[in-house]
Amino acid sequence: MNKISIISAVVVSTLSFTSLADGCGSPLLPSWKDGSSKTAIIDFVMKTTSEGSDSFVAKEDRIAVFDNDGTLWSEKPFYFQLVFALDQIKAIAPNHPEWKNEEPFKSVLADNMQGVMESGKEGLLKLIMATHSGMTVEEYQESVDEWLKVATDKRFNKKYTELTYQPMKEMLTYLQDNGFKTYIVSGGGVDFMRVWATEAYNIPPEQIIGSALHYQYSYNDGNPTMTKDASLLTLDDKEVKPANIQYIIGKKPILAVGNSDGDHAMMQWSTSQPHSMAMIVHHTDAEREWQYDRESHVGRLDKALDDAKSRDNWHLIDMKKEWCVVY
Repeated sequence: MNKISIISAVVVSTLSFTSLADGCGSPLLPSWKDGSSKTAIIDFVMKTTSEGSDSFVAKEDRIAVFDNDGTLWSEKPFYFQLVFALDQIKAIAPNHPEWKNEEPFKSVLADNMQGVMESGKEGLLKLIMATHSGMTVEEYQESVDEWLKVATDKRFNKKYTELTYQPMKEMLTYLQDNGFKTYIVSGGGVDFMRVWATEAYNIPPEQIIGSALHYQYSYNDGNPTMTKDASLLTLDDKEVKPANIQYIIGKKPILAVGNSDGDHAMMQWSTSQPHSMAMIVHHTDAEREWQYDRESHVGRLDKALDDAKSRDNWHLIDMKKEWCVVY
């Protein structure tokens, strides 16, 4: 071996050792650095799945719930489903000349995001109703699928489905491999998530819970159809999350993972029992993703952040310090 080859081999060996030394690239959760969060996940799974352990939980009771926006994929600078709605508004605007003078549509067409956000919850619901209703579920999901094929995030120049967090996907797989039934419980639209989330997270459509419009069934002369109505069935956020968990799952989860105060009630509910745990994805990495918490207009983390610091079975995941990679 020549001198250059020897030097190259030493460098590669050193890099590999350094990577494994901090936990990156290890067989278990390879995108997680060794630290408190990785240890908490492994310890929790070991204790709850080991027969004879004081913390053993039967397989049928191993329920884990995950928020989606900001927990399993990015949510900045705006929720991706909102970006979809904005693009849809622009696409169908020629059929609605009245929108030129009607908020929040006027702001959307002028690319005035401040005006859109100032329209508040009522304005955002108008955008959702205009782009998510009056069509069959199949038609809506086809439009989402077509959008996802071409739409890209401006900052990272990636498709939105490429902005899912690799460490969190590894966590999901680890739980699934150990007999956990994993659910998404998100404020995002359930029909929106079911288009792509099953492939991304290996979570079947029936285990995806989210916000939804009312549905209208029609036999339609021998052609049964399910149409999305222009009225809200459920806004799956805050205290509605544990209510929907009880209504749909019927069991209290032993693990809840979120990133914002919108997940606070879900985490409180899940950890109000023995052998349970909550985790919060804390966005601390401004370079590789985003940095935000208490003052953010998207994914605000305030009360839940304080709670995490005072509860032994609540863990903050420091994205910057504990993730080897983000995407």
